[in-house]
Amino acid sequence: MASQTKALRQRRIRRHQRLRNRLSGTPERPRLSVFRSSANIYAQVIDDTLGHTLAAASTLETAASEGTKTAQARKVGELVAQRARERGITRVVYDRGGFLYHGRVKALADGARAGGLEF
Repeated sequence: MASQTKALRQRRIRRHQRLRNRLSGTPERPRLSVFRSSANIYAQVIDDTLGHTLAAASTLETAASEGTKTAQARKVGELVAQRARERGITRVVYDRGGFLYHGRVKALADGARAGGLEF
């Protein structure tokens, strides 16, 4: 069981590396990075030129910890969009982190779009 989990993780990391070869966050258009664990989902807006996180949100916060996991992911997307807009960021590059664009990862993207981010 542990070796299967390790293999799945390694495959996701390889997919993420392929994505990161062509995605990079700039000051004008930072990267919205997503990480999905079995229990939580995390989102960060990152300027890769400086290596700084400009805004972040996750389901660990009480504002986004109620409802189904998909509803929580949408709320995290809205929260990170709101925090990014407060910093003057309206356009981002979406980095799905090697995860399929489906389910919670898609819900987070839809929430970020509803919150005013453009990608």
